[in-house]
Amino acid sequence: FSLNRTLNMGRNETSVTIFTLQGISDQPEMQVIIFVPFLGIYIMTLTWNLGLIILIRTDSHLHSPMYFFLSFLSFIDICYSSSITPRMLSDFFLVEKTISFLACATQYFFMAWMGLAECCLLAIMAYDRYVAIYSPLRYSTIMHLPICGKLVAGAYVTGCLGSLVQTTAGFRLHFCGPKIINHFFCDIPQIITLSCSNPFINQIIVFVVALCIGLFSFLFIIMSYVYITVTILKMPSAKGKSKAFNTCASHLTAVTLFFGTALSVYLRPSSAHSKHLDKVLSVFYAIIIPVLNPLIYSLRNKEIKDALKRLMKRGKFP
Repeated sequence: FSLNRTLNMGRNETSVTIFTLQGISDQPEMQVIIFVPFLGIYIMTLTWNLGLIILIRTDSHLHSPMYFFLSFLSFIDICYSSSITPRMLSDFFLVEKTISFLACATQYFFMAWMGLAECCLLAIMAYDRYVAIYSPLRYSTIMHLPICGKLVAGAYVTGCLGSLVQTTAGFRLHFCGPKIINHFFCDIPQIITLSCSNPFINQIIVFVVALCIGLFSFLFIIMSYVYITVTILKMPSAKGKSKAFNTCASHLTAVTLFFGTALSVYLRPSSAHSKHLDKVLSVFYAIIIPVLNPLIYSLRNKEIKDALKRLMKRGKFP
């Protein structure tokens, strides 16, 4: 162990200054094999999300609140994936996957910041869909650019403050060994279990922050979709109902994937037999979902397809 001698309450103790990540698999040959597909997924995540941001910013037909929020969702996905994937890829070729205490805390801070901000942003996007369907004539008045900017800033600030509280609570504990994190990134539940001091209060703080931001966002989304469904069912035209449902389908799919996998990891009872499943679910919501989101919002979206066609026409030589 890499340990630093400290004096605590009149007696010598040891503090862990370096953790060891166990990785996705404890079989070295498997980690080398899966390096290529994970690298490909990360490159696609950066390419597709950055491409969607550029398309939304450059095409005037996409300068609406829905796409404004979508561009920031893509930015969050880039940052979220980048806080985990590059480190994970480099660890594939290391026998001992060590990470310093400070680097571990930093990784968790940025990962939690982006994760909590995405919860808030998905809730904002649900409200945006509610206003668009419930009050279409007042939509441009209610969801104007300054308001949208403040809502996005609020999502980022809320995520940052929530992450700061969680990181401080989780990493202020005393760690004196063991130092092995049974995961491929620094996640707070695994970190807290390594503490040799009483973690009860810290666990409560981490849980309350996640509950307040994550669960509130999820309940807000459910409430928004209840009102959206009621409004759509009252529409006299079948074509209008279909169009309204289609505008919500992509967002609802993204919400289901994100919250479904995250809640499965953090609210499911933990046991020794569930560690492997936790890693699989973590791979899905931390690495797979960021690459799926731009596809979910693009494949069934006529406006984005039309914007891509216009971009391709502008790129052709006369």
